[in-house]
Amino acid sequence: MRKTLYLKFLLAYVIFGFFGFVAVATFVYSMTLEHLKREKADSLYREATLVANTYASDLYNNQASLDAVKTQLDVLDTYLSSTVWIINPSGRIILDSSAPVEIDNPIIIENFDPTVTAGSYYTVGNFFQTFSEETLSVFAPITSHFKVNGYVVIHTPMTTVENSANSLLNISYILLIIMLLLSMIILFFFTEMVYIPLRKITYATEQYAAGNMHYEFQVESEDEMGYLAASLSYMANEIAKSEDNQKKFIANVSHDFRSPLTSIKGYLEAMLDGTIPPEIHEKYIQIVLNETERLTKLTNGLLQLNNLNTKGMLLNRSDFDINQMIRNTAATFEGICQNRLIGIELVLTGEQLTVNADPDKIQQVLYNLLDNAIKFSHNDSIIKIETTEKSSKVLVSVKDNGIGIPKDSLKLIWDRFYKTDLSRGKDKKGTGLGLSIVKEIIRTHGENVNVVSTEGVGTEFIFTLSKVDDDDD
Repeated sequence: MRKTLYLKFLLAYVIFGFFGFVAVATFVYSMTLEHLKREKADSLYREATLVANTYASDLYNNQASLDAVKTQLDVLDTYLSSTVWIINPSGRIILDSSAPVEIDNPIIIENFDPTVTAGSYYTVGNFFQTFSEETLSVFAPITSHFKVNGYVVIHTPMTTVENSANSLLNISYILLIIMLLLSMIILFFFTEMVYIPLRKITYATEQYAAGNMHYEFQVESEDEMGYLAASLSYMANEIAKSEDNQKKFIANVSHDFRSPLTSIKGYLEAMLDGTIPPEIHEKYIQIVLNETERLTKLTNGLLQLNNLNTKGMLLNRSDFDINQMIRNTAATFEGICQNRLIGIELVLTGEQLTVNADPDKIQQVLYNLLDNAIKFSHNDSIIKIETTEKSSKVLVSVKDNGIGIPKDSLKLIWDRFYKTDLSRGKDKKGTGLGLSIVKEIIRTHGENVNVVSTEGVGTEFIFTLSKVDDDDD
């Protein structure tokens, strides 16, 4: 397509030049010749009329001699480079500027007819077989007392007019060549601004079609072509990112499923072949049970994320007390907190703070955030849960004084299966889906969730909910 498009443009350029020369050689030449012929005829007619009203009229009125008039005609012949005749209506030439006066041997034009001009004042031809080449002949009548006594006829070869037309035609050719050369600028701009960027874009699409989504190209342009290239590049980057995420997702799922399955298989085989004695089977059966719970949790998390990502998912919204939900959620972690000497401090605004959301999903958000906070908190530390009002929103904060999140990981913690190196070392049972579920639930509600963390100091998660005024109850 690229070569064909460029060749078509070049072919159109060549055709334009060809027909330009054809137009100049035919239409322009004929129009120029016709214009010069009329202009020459007008000029000669003015001279012929002047002669008819002066010298020729004086001759017929016997006020000037033949020799005197002949002298004037010779001067006019030299000035106009044309032959001047005075001719009778019968066709007899009285005076000829190109020949001496012949009274005894007059020249008579056979079949002379002054109406040959057909209502005009000039004619083109051989003038009644008098000339061997085409001649432009102009008639001006010599009148006296409303009677035509004769005619002043001025002849000039058509070759003179044609030579002038050819000279102008050469100028037209030169102008056409200059125009074609200048139009090369258009070809240059087409090549630089359209063809080359389009070739890059087309090659890029071929690369993307072949599966090379990481192919990079750049079009330095701020017009539609540059926008198209940028959009195509952005699309390819998004597809590549999606493919990379898909591969990463599959790798993470495989890893997180393979680890517990390997443990389950290993322990069961060891119990079957006697490596693990029967008296301690209960211990390892409990380990196997824990691993199956981990697989169940992982599977449920994946299913839940898939449901959360389903377009058009409906939320079961209702008004509920977020403070009471926080108290209930904190109570479920009482046992593990006592074992690790972790305290949960509740700083809640008012006895009751009503919000509008899906209570089941918001409870899971609180559970995941609090579970995360406990998991990464040091023993004998405090976790603070706080609610505040701001305009029409309620801000819920879960803050711990644990190990914190490395700066490089802050943008990645929302990705599925992502675990920081610190979390992998501290907790092997996490699925890496908790924060992804939190992000999806809050996003589905049309709210925001943010994180502030300093490595070695602690982490704070803050999310918003729509507040319901008590006056609305």
